[in-house]
Order: sequence, then C-alpha cells, then structure tokens
Amino acid sequence: QVQLAEFGGGSVQAGGSLKLSCIASGRSYNKYYSMGWFRQAPGQKREGVAFIDSDGRSTYAENVRGRFTISKDNTKNTLYLQMNSLKPEDTAMYYCAAGRYVADAFLDREYSDWGQGTQVTVSS
Repeated sequence: QVQLAEFGGGSVQAGGSLKLSCIASGRSYNKYYSMGWFRQAPGQKREGVAFIDSDGRSTYAENVRGRFTISKDNTKNTLYLQMNSLKPEDTAMYYCAAGRYVADAFLDREYSDWGQGTQVTVSS
C-alpha cells in the first residue's frame, strides 16, 4: 500500500515554530490521495489537525487555524505542516495519514495508511 514517514518533530519553546514533513511512497500512492495530520497527547483521544485534498483544498481544526499551514509538493510526494506560534497544548505525537477516498477529513477511519509519528514538545 502506501508507506508514510514523518520528520521534523522536536522540542521548542512556546511561541516557536516547527515544520513537519511526511514522505509518501509505495506502489499504491498517487496524487489523487487526500492527506492529513492528526495528533495524540498522552491520555487523550487522537484528533485531526489539518487536511488537504487532491485538489489542494485545505481544512483546519479550529484550535490551530491561523497558526498552522498544511501544504504538499506532488513532485516530491511530500506533505508538510508548518506550525507557528506553538503552545504547550500543541505537545503531542503527530501522525501523517493518507486515504484515496476521504469524505469527512476529521474521521480517522477515512484514512487507509498512517505514519509512525513524530514527537512535538512545546515548553512554556
């Protein structure tokens, strides 16, 4: 299927920035996939963060809108998440996800493939 690998996590102070990347590979992957970022903090449910469809249309969770930007480079099969003005509550494991037929981007069951995750830690 599709293999996804996330990079770019790390530890930053509140107000700082990080840029995550997700490289897609595998025989099933193509530009028609929708992709998204989810995150999960310890003891918390996994939540959707930002999504982008095959036409480049993006959707954001309300608590990251205006601070995070999702983008993709189809020539590199790479998804990005630019995170600015980071807050301690953004601390979580961030996961990249891909799906061929995504109707409701916030439902994790819509996605068929997932990365291993990259840790983001924001200190106050």
